[in-house]
Amino acid sequence: MKRIAILTSGGDAPGMNAAIRAAVRYGIYAGMEVFGVERGYAGLLEDKFVPMSMRSVSDIIQRGGTILRTARCPEFKTKEGQKQGIANLKKHGVEGLIVIGGDGSFMGAKALSEQGFPAIGIPGTIDNDLAYTDFTLGFDTACNTVLDAINKIRDTMTSHERVSIIEVMGRNCGDLALYSGLGGGAEVIIVPEHTLDIVRIVEKLQASKARGKLSGIVVLAEGAGHADEVAAKIKEISPLSVRSTVLGHLQRGGSPSMKDRFLGTSWGVHAVKLLEKGIGNRICGIRDNKIYDMDIVEGCAMKKQFNLELYQMASIVAR
Repeated sequence: MKRIAILTSGGDAPGMNAAIRAAVRYGIYAGMEVFGVERGYAGLLEDKFVPMSMRSVSDIIQRGGTILRTARCPEFKTKEGQKQGIANLKKHGVEGLIVIGGDGSFMGAKALSEQGFPAIGIPGTIDNDLAYTDFTLGFDTACNTVLDAINKIRDTMTSHERVSIIEVMGRNCGDLALYSGLGGGAEVIIVPEHTLDIVRIVEKLQASKARGKLSGIVVLAEGAGHADEVAAKIKEISPLSVRSTVLGHLQRGGSPSMKDRFLGTSWGVHAVKLLEKGIGNRICGIRDNKIYDMDIVEGCAMKKQFNLELYQMASIVAR
């Protein structure tokens, strides 16, 4: 291939810019012309193509978000929208597309590949909810952002001998709550995959207090409940002093960690190498610390398995 394009789709994730930078620079190194598509699939339909150069991706590896910006695009789910997207790609002479995003974004890449247009997916989502890869782009940074918040909230909860319910992102996947809760020493972690009733939560918090702990941290994935509601229920059946915090979009931003810069760079280069060979219909991942790729249909069909062993370990060591 001599001309490729890159877009970012869905929710932004730290490390997307590292992937863009690597794909652009390796593509140019390989003798290709590289275009950026602004605003994801919406920009693909609106013909928002911009030529990328070595200098256009300077000083972005440390930046969160995505310089190409992102947007939702229901129209691209239709056959008509997909055909229009392919027509715009071909109008610019583009022969292959790199899509950086989550499972919804991958559906668009899969649709393009099924219609004969080569597309490669790079997993960019802080939720870590894709089963085929051990980690997704942005997850490590988001965990560290949540961990920093836990540390700061713990200070004030200890000072006032209170419990804090910290709500984090994760509608269907509790990995962000699990990993950050484990790292932050949370007394209780509540995830969609393994719900706890309010009585059990109170028992754990009261047992922790009886052992001499001055504070309690409950990390709650948004898919398992809402912080204010959980706090209210705890107050109804116990004398515990409880506060709630919703971290919200704070978790999406910030300078990417070393791990996310490494993954973004590695996957950006890997994706270009696949397109260089004329290969599409693949998604990049990491398994057992090795960068690899697999068929996009097979990868998207895999079901995420919750790490129950890690969850149980977090509960034991937090006593």
